[in-house]
Amino acid sequence: MNKILNLKDRIGFMQGRLCDQVDGKIQAFPWNEWEKEFSESLNLDFRLMEWTLDQNKLYENPIMTNEGRKKILQLCDKCNLSIPSLTGDCFMQDPFWKAEASHSKKLKDDFVEICNSCAAIGIRMLVIPLVDNGRINNDRQKVEILEFLLSKKNFLRELNLQVIFESDQSPRKLKEFISELPLNTFGINYDIGNSAALDFNPLEEFKEYGDRIVNVHVKDRLKHGTTVPLETGNAKFEIVFSELAKLGYEGNYILQTARANDGNHSALLKNYKQLVYNWINPPRKFVNLWS
Repeated sequence: MNKILNLKDRIGFMQGRLCDQVDGKIQAFPWNEWEKEFSESLNLDFRLMEWTLDQNKLYENPIMTNEGRKKILQLCDKCNLSIPSLTGDCFMQDPFWKAEASHSKKLKDDFVEICNSCAAIGIRMLVIPLVDNGRINNDRQKVEILEFLLSKKNFLRELNLQVIFESDQSPRKLKEFISELPLNTFGINYDIGNSAALDFNPLEEFKEYGDRIVNVHVKDRLKHGTTVPLETGNAKFEIVFSELAKLGYEGNYILQTARANDGNHSALLKNYKQLVYNWINPPRKFVNLWS
């Protein structure tokens, strides 16, 4: 029984998925409803939330202020919720590896402050999205991000913080990239929906870098298209979860799913949680020993 409970407790949700979209964006910090999501998560028996951080009003985000962090910790304690990871959309929105030198320095200073803020509330994984505007387009950008992060590896270790990457690079190129960075301090966030949209083969992905996956975003997307409800896009969920099981994956599964069309986001997320649980822990097939 404890094993089952622990398994369900590894299924969490991306901040903002329990409320309406902000300004029509699929993902953005829910300024008006962020506190409400904590109590709602308690009602749904969620134990995990992944925080989101935008470049817009970066230092006004609760996680970036002393009072805000104090409030977050109070809500976590009250609602029996933990925040093990943060998706830094700010890095995708204004990537330091693409900026001019003077602006890049400021963005790198922001990175350090974000890391300190994460550590202050017990966040252990910081997701850097190397997708869309954050995509690495050339060798100069690749060298820029690798050199900076390697220079911060001891700092990250002191904070017990792992930097993990979400990427739209091919499986082979992503393997080459992550191989430049040391284990434990750097890893990969596997996004099921993004891989489906890019028409990647999960078997090839897990063969190339499966051992570096430490966090999973669960969503569905159409091939070369947008996020859609689970099981209505091109994601190969049974293959993905089977491969994760073969790898002995013991990390979290974060629901980064499409919202409910009728506004009942809580009911939909509850259903999705059960669906993911069934994929992780599929029922055993009955074998007729007498046939």
